[in-house]
Amino acid sequence: MSTVIIVQARMTSTRLPGKVLKTIAGRPMLSYQLERLRQVQNADQLVIATTTNKADEAIVALCVAEGVACTRGSEHDVLSRYHEAATRFRATTVVRVTSDCPLLDPGIVDAAITSFFEPPGYYDYASNMIEPTYPYGMSVEVMSAHALHEAHLEATDPQEREHVTPFIYWRSDRFRVKSLTMQPNLSNHRWTVDTPEDFLLVSRILDKLYPVKPHFVMSDVLELLAGHPDWASINRHVKQHCITQPTK
Repeated sequence: MSTVIIVQARMTSTRLPGKVLKTIAGRPMLSYQLERLRQVQNADQLVIATTTNKADEAIVALCVAEGVACTRGSEHDVLSRYHEAATRFRATTVVRVTSDCPLLDPGIVDAAITSFFEPPGYYDYASNMIEPTYPYGMSVEVMSAHALHEAHLEATDPQEREHVTPFIYWRSDRFRVKSLTMQPNLSNHRWTVDTPEDFLLVSRILDKLYPVKPHFVMSDVLELLAGHPDWASINRHVKQHCITQPTK
């Protein structure tokens, strides 16, 4: 049994190119996220899955500097990129994380992995993204390597190939799917980085929190923002990209 965290990362994001290596306090954004993911207790391996594009050689260089494993695959067929990484590292359980979440709480990742294995039996997929109640930027998905393999073999819809997991969670009649939620509902918070405004907010949070508490958790971010209520307006207008289920 091997649980592998696979982080997808590329330099050619649409709304904020190069965002994963943009610096905050002199350090690449992705470096903060890798440090936080190393704190996850229930995973055996941490892997960056980037692309074969020349631009992403900079991500490979960061992985070498950080001592983190790295694989390279298709830019747009991210499902195949995940499948290749999972196969190479012999994962039995795959944890999917995107590289635009530098505030991701390791405890939330650990809790998701624990929940995935809870009775009444193993699930095929568990996520806190199905019913959004967590802040955007705290997203984590856990799936069996078998479910990922079946998705890779059968998925044909472009959204299923680009976004990795829709083939699984759109078929809850076939796969055992578990939705992870929390109370109160905090999905009004946006801590992911997809635009310059997102980057400004996350930079402010890291600038304030990291020097005094590098192992901060979600409650620390909430407390900080409660003391700076105006910060939420920085990216309040940014709309989250939604995946639309195709008509069958």
